[in-house]
Amino acid sequence: MGSSRNSRPAEPPEPIASVTAALAASLAAHANPGARIAVALSGGIDSMALLDAACELAPGHRIELSAIHVHHGISPHADTWAAFCAEQCAARGVALAIHRLAIGNARGASLEARARKLRYERLRGANADLVALAHHADDQAETLLLQLMRGAGPHGLAAMPAFTPGPPPLLRPLLGLTRASLAAYARARHLSWIDDESNAEPRYARNFLRHEVVPRLRQRFPGYPATLLRAARHQAQAAALLDELAGLDAAGAVAPEGLARERLAELSAARAGNLLRWYLRREGLRAPSEARLNEMLRQLLEAGNDARIRIAQDGAELGRHRGLIAVHAPAGAAFARVWSGEREVALPGGVLAFEPTRGAGVAAAKVSGTSVTLRSRGGGERIRLAADRPRRAVKKLLQEAHMPAWERQALPLVWSEDELVAVPGIGVALDYQAAPGESGWRIEWRPGRRG
Repeated sequence: MGSSRNSRPAEPPEPIASVTAALAASLAAHANPGARIAVALSGGIDSMALLDAACELAPGHRIELSAIHVHHGISPHADTWAAFCAEQCAARGVALAIHRLAIGNARGASLEARARKLRYERLRGANADLVALAHHADDQAETLLLQLMRGAGPHGLAAMPAFTPGPPPLLRPLLGLTRASLAAYARARHLSWIDDESNAEPRYARNFLRHEVVPRLRQRFPGYPATLLRAARHQAQAAALLDELAGLDAAGAVAPEGLARERLAELSAARAGNLLRWYLRREGLRAPSEARLNEMLRQLLEAGNDARIRIAQDGAELGRHRGLIAVHAPAGAAFARVWSGEREVALPGGVLAFEPTRGAGVAAAKVSGTSVTLRSRGGGERIRLAADRPRRAVKKLLQEAHMPAWERQALPLVWSEDELVAVPGIGVALDYQAAPGESGWRIEWRPGRRG
């Protein structure tokens, strides 16, 4: 089935009041006067209802309204949908930002999951104080069912929160309303909308639930979806209590450098698992499966103090250093980059900065006219830092500086031809040090964040 536009006869005014009341209450709770609200607009019936209600309330609530359309490029009708959203926003005087996605292949991730991840990344990048999404009660119930089939714990079964902190925060003002209520609003307001043909495709898990399972649940349990919304609220309360417990267990055990392994060892298995899950979420990682979490705990707690631990999780790694468990970027490939005098050079593990100075750092004259390269460590490098000290292994110097193994691996070394000139954070080779008053380069390594 292809894309289509729909317009229906008017309905009684009650659906209008329910939608505007829900949105007004949400704005009163979360939006300050003058706030910039961006509506996530797909062009479907739900988001069109939200956009229309927001336009009606904007003057009274003194909000600056805009919209965001994410062009996934998956459907052959994607361009038509973007044009439709532009047309609808123009008719209402609402500024529209269209973001086009390039959804490539991602190992272990479905097309649906990749599209969702990229969509939220674009929404999170909105120039707004709040981003409003049109998720409703039926979406919430379906999300809970999907999470239940994945074996999720309380955080997953809590489904979608009405408010998610930002920046910018995400607002879901319509979670208490059913899909039928929004459809009635759209008809009452004589709205036009588009139908996404993929919503009828049963190979997507959510669509299978919506078309095959939910009708039977609704027939057998008249309270659907309200009962599942209540269950999601209970799970949200349970998740909040688990987070409070984790916060108590984390007291004095979490530093910018990581989580104290000793604290995990002191706790019961259930509380240790809860604390580690909490720490991973705090670091921006998705929760691991139960089996994966148990394996993480086993390695982190049972491995010897000298053991090198590298546990992959959600595009990052867990490591252990000096009694602390840390989340860090995975090791990158070996690299060699020619330096041409730039003040900053982006490298796989971060940025190497060169600051002009005098009487310190690398003597500018010593490296002028030579081939200066920035290379990853290959092993066996040695450097002499002072006249009264011998040449020493770079590896040993980094260990004495208490640098974690993953940071040592990402650290770039500065070479002039085949001579090691500097080890950032450690020092400059004796023969390349700037004399008092001599022009030099101060070199600073700025490790990158996980991305």
